[in-house]
Amino acid sequence: MDPVTPTGGPGLQWAVHEVSICAAAVRAAEAKARELGGRRIAVLRLRIGALAGVVPEAMEFAYPVVCRGTLAEGSRLEVEHVPVRCLCESCEAEFEPKAAVYACPTCGRPSAKIVSGRELELAQIELE
Repeated sequence: MDPVTPTGGPGLQWAVHEVSICAAAVRAAEAKARELGGRRIAVLRLRIGALAGVVPEAMEFAYPVVCRGTLAEGSRLEVEHVPVRCLCESCEAEFEPKAAVYACPTCGRPSAKIVSGRELELAQIELE
């Protein structure tokens, strides 16, 4: 049986992944807010890399539901999209790859050293 979206098409399976990640981020933010004596979370900021395996739009869709009954209820989710960046081990140039083969635009050699783009971080919370 294929996974389905609420409208009947494929895709709900990946959305469940984002809901659980979103819920974990809210729990972590709520724990930190309580530790700091915050009464309410106003803004929750996430950094999501292009290679993180997360669909940011699904997180944004799930966020209000996940926040119900928590210190984050009514808060705003802000997502920073982090592009893939590589470091060429031959010439030490840092670059954003433009194709599936991560070739250095400076020297042309392939690079497997990824320096950013895998992030999935709770970057910041703003408290009231």
